[in-house]
Amino acid sequence: MKLYSVLIVFMLFTASLFAQTKVSGVVVDEKNEPIPFANVYFKNSSEGVITNENGRFYLESTKNHAVLVISFIGYTPKELVLEKSVSYNLKIKLAEGETLREVVLVSGKLSKKNNPAIDILRKIWARKRLNGLKQFNQYQFDKYEKIEFDLNTIDSATMKSKLFKGMEFVFEQMDTSAITGKTYLPIFINESISEVYGNNLTKKEKEITKANKNSGFSNNQQVIAFVKDLYADYDIYDNYLKFFDKDFVSPLSRTGIEVYNYALTDSMFIDNKWCYNIVYYPRRKGELTFKGDFWVNDSTYAIKSINMAVSKTANINWIKEIYIEQEFDVVNDSVFLLKRDHMMSDFAFNKKEESQGVYGKRTTLYKNHKFNEEKPKEFYKEEINFIDNSVYNKTDEFWAENRFESLSKDELGVYKMLDTLQTVKKFKKMYRLVSILGSGYIEFNKFDFGPIFSTVGYSDVEGLRLRVGGRTYFGRNDPWRIQAYTAYGFKDDQVKYGLSGKILLNPKNRLILEGGNRRDIEQLGANLTTTNNVLGRSFASTGLFMSGSNTNLTSINLSTLSMNIEPVKNLTFEFGLTYRTLKSASETFSLDYYTDASRTTVQSDVKQSEMSFSVDYTPGRKSIGYGVERAVVDSPYSRFFVSYSKGYEGVLESDFAYDKLQFYFKKPILVGGFGRLNVITEAGKTFGAVPLGLLSVIPGNQSYFIIDNTFNNLNFYEFVSDQYATFQLEHHFLGRLFSRIPGVRKLNLREIVSIKGVVGSISEENILLNASTLTYLAPEKPYWEYGFGVGNIFKVFRIDCTWRGNYRNLPDTNNFTIKGSFGFYF
Repeated sequence: MKLYSVLIVFMLFTASLFAQTKVSGVVVDEKNEPIPFANVYFKNSSEGVITNENGRFYLESTKNHAVLVISFIGYTPKELVLEKSVSYNLKIKLAEGETLREVVLVSGKLSKKNNPAIDILRKIWARKRLNGLKQFNQYQFDKYEKIEFDLNTIDSATMKSKLFKGMEFVFEQMDTSAITGKTYLPIFINESISEVYGNNLTKKEKEITKANKNSGFSNNQQVIAFVKDLYADYDIYDNYLKFFDKDFVSPLSRTGIEVYNYALTDSMFIDNKWCYNIVYYPRRKGELTFKGDFWVNDSTYAIKSINMAVSKTANINWIKEIYIEQEFDVVNDSVFLLKRDHMMSDFAFNKKEESQGVYGKRTTLYKNHKFNEEKPKEFYKEEINFIDNSVYNKTDEFWAENRFESLSKDELGVYKMLDTLQTVKKFKKMYRLVSILGSGYIEFNKFDFGPIFSTVGYSDVEGLRLRVGGRTYFGRNDPWRIQAYTAYGFKDDQVKYGLSGKILLNPKNRLILEGGNRRDIEQLGANLTTTNNVLGRSFASTGLFMSGSNTNLTSINLSTLSMNIEPVKNLTFEFGLTYRTLKSASETFSLDYYTDASRTTVQSDVKQSEMSFSVDYTPGRKSIGYGVERAVVDSPYSRFFVSYSKGYEGVLESDFAYDKLQFYFKKPILVGGFGRLNVITEAGKTFGAVPLGLLSVIPGNQSYFIIDNTFNNLNFYEFVSDQYATFQLEHHFLGRLFSRIPGVRKLNLREIVSIKGVVGSISEENILLNASTLTYLAPEKPYWEYGFGVGNIFKVFRIDCTWRGNYRNLPDTNNFTIKGSFGFYF
């Protein structure tokens, strides 16, 4: 397909300009052993690749090249004359030669001493903040981005598969990858044009999207956000580059010499600038590193071009390959600006060469740079809730005129193919199934049934529990929404229900009015920081996965009315009113409290009116959608939450007057090269006398699974307090330690260590009020537990072993627990 496009351009321009050269093969030594990380490039060009761990390579160019150069430290470089423009399955043998005088070769690892490549690298470090956009106070440029997904390794069996029966026409769009030489079928493409403004003095940046186009998905914000989150922006000069929630060591990192081998292999003029070529490859297997090469200018020490390919031994799931190319434009003697950035990922279930997968490709082009044109401070203020639908409705003529580069014939064909697929019944059924699994809802006309994952439950009080529910759904950006459910427990023979509604009164600052009512069974003390989410699913109906019995459940009747506003992006204020009644759901558990000073009269249920005010700040959070409900992109961000609640005695027969203050803080910390540390702390205090149903129960975890913000070795209601402070530290090493252990390295396991603690107390006044079946115990002597976990077992499972640090001799204690969790992680 691509050949026809080339021939048309060939006739319009010159014969040599768009000719094409393709080569592939394997590089071996004199013993026919493959040579990994060898440098393969076209002579007198900057176009080249590095062989993979098996010595194999594929190289393609839009130009005619007659000579291929192959080199590696310790071997005599070889020049191979190409007799044909397309030469596949070459076997190139290198003879051992004299090692470069400046470099000492020791067991495949290059010395860091007297290495000219290391000397050049140090000069890059010294100049990196003086290159590119960082030289200027302010900058702006135009940006074009193209993201494409392709089904790869297409063979005859794939094309004859029943999966594609009735959709065979899609294979008319097949093409060949310029990087791997594999056939692929484009299945999705997204284009966007935007203007980017930045201020290096204030570290502010703003991107204004001018146009966006999807193949077959219109303005689906969920699809766009998911795709963009896969391909976060990065700067090769940074020490660590984040891809797929992992920190890879940049080849230009100051710590690079600890994890990479570097070799100076060539030098030549590129765009009239003398440049050095440096090849790099990992010193050890299993680490998050790259292999490749880069060209660097000899005076500014700015990167002219760089290629990066993730090693197949890297501890990353579901991704067989990551390949990155960046090209920089020489504006003048001292300014090198990024002009083209291309990244390709090969998503697959395994890393075998013949396995099928999906290419994810992002190509970004930059032009029309301007510098030191200052914008007012207000210009960089982020929009709270703004959508310009005209961005998604540009004509084909607009795109033909404004793309930075033309689409190939096959890329243009993707739009037509996806439009056609929308009319195929089989495709619509497949799309519907994926949508159900992703959202948890079965879509009907203006109404969704679900969430389906909550349909069946079990608890010691309810027995088998069935639940049905749904929500109104007119579109992704609905200004209002109603949700409801009903449930029935076969053991307690009771019907439960919940109903809530919310409406977006002012889209600009997201002023939302919300209210609802719920009558259900709840596990009090499942979390410390309270929430007024009417339809939130509690742990009460998950007893099927509990260790031991749990009848300490509560029947709750909760009514809420609240209003929240977001005046600044990711800063939300909420004012709410609640009224609840609480009573025991089991004969073996009570919430009883004394109502008189003589402690002779007992009350079994609690009626309580409450007013609350909270502030929720989540810097760095990415959200999707512009309606009354938004989805949050699953990327780590900090959270600061503070809440004040006041209980009123006598209002609607309310029983208690009190004040409650609560605080929650979470921060993920990237420890460059050593994984991620999650820090969580909570604190709270209740002023006034209240019974068990209104106290702060330290959250235990009697399930067999890991539950966030709970203590794995505590039972429900083991500790009760009216003031508390907790801390949680959990560090994910992401396989850095296991990668150093022979035999274990290949399993790609990941290490997690954690420590949690809580300190709290309960007043004598609240102890005297208690008439329940529980004897209050507060962790006045700080309770703590510690654990070690192994993640990425079979890529989807994690096991944690946790030990209780103290309070080990209490009745029914869990001094050691093993808990697991399932998850999909890169």
